Amino acid sequence: MSVNKVILIGNLGKDPEVKHTASGVPVCRFSLATNETFKNKAGETEQRTEWHSVVCFARLAEICGQYLAKGRQVYIEGSIRSRKWDDRDGNERKSYDIVARYMQMLSPSGNGNGAKPKESSPTPVPQTSEADNPFREDEGSEQIPF
Repeated sequence: MSVNKVILIGNLGKDPEVKHTASGVPVCRFSLATNETFKNKAGETEQRTEWHSVVCFARLAEICGQYLAKGRQVYIEGSIRSRKWDDRDGNERKSYDIVARYMQMLSPSGNGNGAKPKESSPTPVPQTSEADNPFREDEGSEQIPF
């Protein structure tokens, strides 16, 4: 068994960018900053910021592009995916993206800095249901005895 699951809560570093694949599937990319506060050996409080590259597809990409903006706090669930490419000098490079499967806006309405949403007639954000859960128990399945 293996698990590839990421849960992040952070703030967008810039407005999301929505593009479309050749077949017309929306793809949204944005950077997400997460902060960690800790005490160093001297007992002083330090803060470390980690930047994550987030990508989402299809309807979630459209929603993120429409409602998210720089500074907005969001909850993201997804998985890690690596990419390889050659840079201009021919060196092999590798980067990691978080492929979002679920997004929840945590900032108050607006884009996190008091401004109005990007569009005046928002569409409701779809909610996941128990029917979407691939791990749900179907009737007649055996119970695990622990």
